[in-house]
Amino acid sequence: MAEDFTLTQAEGTWVVRAGGAVLGESKGALEMHEGDLDPVVYFPREDIATAFLDESDHATHCPKKGDASYYSIVTKSKTLENAAWSYEAPIAAAAQIKGYLAFHPSDDVAVERV
Repeated sequence: MAEDFTLTQAEGTWVVRAGGAVLGESKGALEMHEGDLDPVVYFPREDIATAFLDESDHATHCPKKGDASYYSIVTKSKTLENAAWSYEAPIAAAAQIKGYLAFHPSDDVAVERV
């Protein structure tokens, strides 16, 4: 079983880019560390251009955070399926990430501190 997660204020300014466009920039991001997994940066929803996101039918359940809803990122050249997620109603231990979005870093999606 993985260790419990820790959630802290992400230092500095964070940006998420996809398809050559900046989807969001935030000084209010949160950083989650969970066991041996890579850290995940959660962006406040109000700092993301949600017009680039389409809600998908995909969903997952985490016993430590709750049910995750997924979003595809629509760029000029393609749609990046299930590339972002959020916990709309997280369990109490993860309440801080309600209203935040996280993104799967890939060749098409960059999440970085600037």
